[in-house]
Amino acid sequence: MRTWHLRLGLFFFSLLCLLTYGPSAYAQDPPSRVALLHIDGAITPMMANYLHRGLQQAQREQVNAIVVQMNTPGGLSSAMDDIVTDFLQSPIPVIVYVAPPGARAASAGVFITYAAHIAAMAPTTNIGSASPVFLGPSGEATSPDQTMRQKVVNDAVAKIRNLATLRGRNADWAEQAVREAVNITADQALQLHVIDLIAPTLPDLLAQVDGRVVKVATGEVVLHTRDAQVIPISMSLSERFFQLLTDPNIAYILLSLGMLGLFFELANPGGVLPGIIGGILLLLGLFALGNLDANWTGVLLMAFAFLLFLADVYFPTHGALTVGGIIAFALGSFLLLSSPASPVFQVSRLVIATVVGLISGLFVLVVVLVAHVHTRQPTTGREALIDQIAVVREKLDPEGMVFVMGELWRARSINGPVNVGERVRVVAVEGLTLLVTPELEVGSPDHLPTLAPASLERGWRPLARRLMQSVIGVRSSRV
Repeated sequence: MRTWHLRLGLFFFSLLCLLTYGPSAYAQDPPSRVALLHIDGAITPMMANYLHRGLQQAQREQVNAIVVQMNTPGGLSSAMDDIVTDFLQSPIPVIVYVAPPGARAASAGVFITYAAHIAAMAPTTNIGSASPVFLGPSGEATSPDQTMRQKVVNDAVAKIRNLATLRGRNADWAEQAVREAVNITADQALQLHVIDLIAPTLPDLLAQVDGRVVKVATGEVVLHTRDAQVIPISMSLSERFFQLLTDPNIAYILLSLGMLGLFFELANPGGVLPGIIGGILLLLGLFALGNLDANWTGVLLMAFAFLLFLADVYFPTHGALTVGGIIAFALGSFLLLSSPASPVFQVSRLVIATVVGLISGLFVLVVVLVAHVHTRQPTTGREALIDQIAVVREKLDPEGMVFVMGELWRARSINGPVNVGERVRVVAVEGLTLLVTPELEVGSPDHLPTLAPASLERGWRPLARRLMQSVIGVRSSRV
């Protein structure tokens, strides 16, 4: 009986221990996870929005660290400030990784690198050239007075020295990068303690930072990143689209096409589709320029150029307004995004030359076709009756009836009576009466036909006429 009680007590004791310590004994720590974001291109407001959303998503997913792989030539200081603020307030360690090999962290990229909790670079990358660029009210590069320049530079120096002190990095070199635009390689950056480590690949980076203690906004955090699961957080479709629009070349092309579409709509009202497409492209182009260092004088010159093109369609200036429009469009194109101090937001000279050449060729062709239409004989109205061949239906003595262009007209012969069935030529119109003369009294036989031969009609003239009617709505009867 005593043995039975002992066994029963041991059974309940074992069961109690299993229930108390079993779950913790067999529980496993969840695998560590790392979020991966990318900065590839200029620092723009859209890029700042993407990083802000990515940091928030990483917090919701409770990752152990956030890696921002960066390759940037720089960008807008306002967007850079937003990114730096997000990094400083992040409760999750942020690792900036300048990669892949050949990448750079220039200008605003230096500030972003210094704001990160851990800074790393891949081999054959570089960092530096963080001098501020001064822009005028219309977006062009300016040379401010010495006092203003000193105030702006000192502000940038104080900002980057604060970041260097916070992260324990080289503050003196950071000041040189701002004041003197110095640039160094990854190996030099590691020696100067500008960065914390060099890593050839992302797995190697995660292995090197594993176990490090970093200080975030909420306190100290120990990194557990070795063999961590990488969770990529990419740009959404809308973010990719609007980031693509901030490419200076694309912004310039959108602006040009938008103005061209509005020109077609105003030159030929009622087309609707050119106006809709042109308006959309123009607004997208203006949105892109709002995110870039655009010179708005260039935009006004381009708009003025299209006004000159439009005026040349309606006024007989013999192409003078078109020449002025081409000059204004070319000047506006070069002024639009051509800051020599901000090469990140410059339009390619090849793109400018191509667009200006195409636009110029198009409007020169339009002027030539309009001039050709103006010199052609009208085919409708009273003017079209001049020099037409008519057949006498009622004897002209001196007045009678003739049949011309499918209609019966009262006519008066100016050279004596003409019998029924004979052919006469219309030489003038007085009210509702045609003045005619016998056909045989008019010049050589080459002068008799009033319409071009069929061989000529099969040439370029019908094509030119259709082009004019479809593009600018010029009627063939216009003189």
